[in-house]
Amino acid sequence: MGLAPLDAILGLAGAWLAIGVLAMLAPRNLTLARRVLLPAGAAIGLALAALALGALFEPPASRLLPLGLPDLPFHARLDALSAFFLLLLGAVSAGVSAFACGYLRAEDEMPPGLYCLCYHAFLAAMALVLVADDAYFFMVAWETMALSSFFLVIADHRRAEIRRAGYLYLLIAHLGAISILLCFGVLQAGSGDYRFEAMRAIEPEGAWASAAFFLALAGFGAKAGLVPLHVWLPEAHPAAPSPVSALMSAVMLKTAVYGMLRVTLDLIASPLWWWGLVALAVGLVSALFGVIFAAVQTDMKRLLAYSSIENIGLVMAGFGLTLLFRGFGMGALAALALTAALYHCLNHAFF
Repeated sequence: MGLAPLDAILGLAGAWLAIGVLAMLAPRNLTLARRVLLPAGAAIGLALAALALGALFEPPASRLLPLGLPDLPFHARLDALSAFFLLLLGAVSAGVSAFACGYLRAEDEMPPGLYCLCYHAFLAAMALVLVADDAYFFMVAWETMALSSFFLVIADHRRAEIRRAGYLYLLIAHLGAISILLCFGVLQAGSGDYRFEAMRAIEPEGAWASAAFFLALAGFGAKAGLVPLHVWLPEAHPAAPSPVSALMSAVMLKTAVYGMLRVTLDLIASPLWWWGLVALAVGLVSALFGVIFAAVQTDMKRLLAYSSIENIGLVMAGFGLTLLFRGFGMGALAALALTAALYHCLNHAFF
């Protein structure tokens, strides 16, 4: 009997972590990083994409993992939504890892082994965010993603402006994480059960449902770069090495989109129609802001940062239309809007 897709995906995330640990055995060996570790990471990305593509058409699968705390074990789940974003992560990371093989230099501030550790921990954390099925596991993976990407952003840490960009990114990331944590606190409704399965069974009443939505919008919006929580993005992009900039724009911002979809369309049983108006307005303002500022940039990385703000705004506008149409019982139009939002996630990641 073959290995189940969820088990294999968890194994691939573990393999990424193992590559990072292996890199620290010879932290200054540039040849090892460029010719062995990064190509191996690219191969894992391709394998992840292949598994996720197959899982798109499979029924959801869940696992209780032998990790976590005694009363808070980790739960993992693979369904069509997580499989879609895992496909995006695997395919994009393969290309970025291949590019990174030629990007690393002996004169870089960060030793290649340490770069590989943070880089592959970043990839593994994003994969675990996408399969987490309880708030504890989700937040551990989310914070690991934030911290590993922070160290990558400040790779050239001797320059004051890069340190400032990194600290701004870390500040916004943690403010967003607090908001997400509070959202999960609202969704568990005092039950003490932080499994997503339990949250699905609880229907928050009245204002509590709206509180959960707005906390999710603020928390995931901070990571996605939605206006007015976008301030870190144009600073972190020019500071980070190019492969890291690519991963942050192409994949990390999409994990925030995934989180918003997971909370609103899955964990909150009955989203309200007017939430769609809020998401649509935030998305359109972000898209307009991003395209205007992108048009006047002279630095290519800052241009790409504002372009990412624009495109995430377009995705959020599609999400807002999904909620709006769903609230008025227009199932076909809601499905079309959600398809457009997911397609643009894939489109933006690849270009």
